Amino acid sequence: MRNVGKIMIVAAVGLGLAACANSEQASTLPVGGSTVSVKEAPASSAAAPTKSAPTTTKPAASTPAGPECTVADIKVDGAPGSKPTITVPDTCSPPKALLSKDLVVGTGAEVKAGSTMQTHYVLVTWSNKEEKDSSWKRGQPFPLENVGQAQVIDGWNEGLIGMKQGTRRLLVVPPEKGYGQGGNGIEPNETLVFVVDAVEVS
Repeated sequence: MRNVGKIMIVAAVGLGLAACANSEQASTLPVGGSTVSVKEAPASSAAAPTKSAPTTTKPAASTPAGPECTVADIKVDGAPGSKPTITVPDTCSPPKALLSKDLVVGTGAEVKAGSTMQTHYVLVTWSNKEEKDSSWKRGQPFPLENVGQAQVIDGWNEGLIGMKQGTRRLLVVPPEKGYGQGGNGIEPNETLVFVVDAVEVS
């Protein structure tokens, strides 16, 4: 009987260790074929508008009810040639379509499919109204090649066409044209608000 008791204790300890191991594995997510620890993932990692591998599905971020906002509801401050400030309203819900508005109209070369351009941008996320990324903070423009087919989110490939050099454009990007299920520090089903400057177009 004593031996049976010892065997049961050893088995219980073994099960406990296995549970700890499984718990540790649950704290990692597969990203692009490799495993990244959730604990190590920074909460505010840069969210440059490049495409990223999808992550696990989470519930949509909570957003205000009511009518959909328009670009006129979003406030942008700051002079041309300097970093803008974006204020997302909390009195209406995020738009479901890609929206754009030229805040400053340039007179230089026009962005067409296949164009190369240098951009300055600021990104604010709709649900928490936080600035997530800015090329201004890095002190240099973000380069973009082959607009329309560039390795960036669809909201940029579609939304930058027609800009002229010197233009400052407000872009509101719905989740399906942004990061969808999340990535690059962005929560799933997030609406993105960009102000993009066409610094140089060729």
